[in-house]
Amino acid sequence: MDKTTILGLLIGVGALLLGFYEEGGSIGALWNPVAFLIVFGGTFGAVIVATPSEQLKRIPQVLKIAFGYQPRDPQEVIEDLVELATLARREGILVLDEMTEKYDDDFFRNGLRLVVDGVDSKLARTMLETELDYIEQRHKKGIQPFEQAGGFAPTMGIIGTVMGLVHVLGSLDNVEGLGPLIASAFIATLYGVASANVIYLPIATKLKNRNEQEMLIRELMIEGILSLQAGENPYILRQKLRGFLAPSVRQSRLEAGDADVSA
Repeated sequence: MDKTTILGLLIGVGALLLGFYEEGGSIGALWNPVAFLIVFGGTFGAVIVATPSEQLKRIPQVLKIAFGYQPRDPQEVIEDLVELATLARREGILVLDEMTEKYDDDFFRNGLRLVVDGVDSKLARTMLETELDYIEQRHKKGIQPFEQAGGFAPTMGIIGTVMGLVHVLGSLDNVEGLGPLIASAFIATLYGVASANVIYLPIATKLKNRNEQEMLIRELMIEGILSLQAGENPYILRQKLRGFLAPSVRQSRLEAGDADVSA
């Protein structure tokens, strides 16, 4: 479970409610079932119209990625590749066939099978990069409904407010009740803008970050797998693959390695 996603949502919603309360407002005044129906129902309806059914079916799975997915540590992937390179140099490339089922990542397993089967390195790179492009396109399609909801929600809020103001204009004879009616009308705008900027767009951004993390790991895998095929020295392989890591991460890993050696 990614606690930062849940924590961020709680802080965002909590800050809005607390700020309103501190200004002297009543939390109960923010609840308007009609505005809720217009904004959230309208937003979901618009997303359904704009999104193919295959993508809609994947929304629960995509939400699991936003709230529960923990990407692999790139350093762990590097060490796996270095271990495989060591075995391949010592016992031959065919030993990788026995190691393939050890890993639960389909992309990694497919790459190792290409090496074992003796596929040309250029063809292997093309096949892996094609698969990587498909994975990225699938991720972008999963992000799209949340970006769309972030665009539709504020507009639905304005529509709800306009509808509320139409009702207000029809009640001008009730001067004493105009204030509450106008305030109620603007609740729809609040729902639309708040839901877009606290829920939909942050989740879309989180998913984009997840995609970037996974793409980095996949690219690292491609370079490592092709290096296995070329029979590169495990030490050189480790140094080359560390180039995918941020300088601060590389330094911390080196310091940790020095500590392990000294211990």
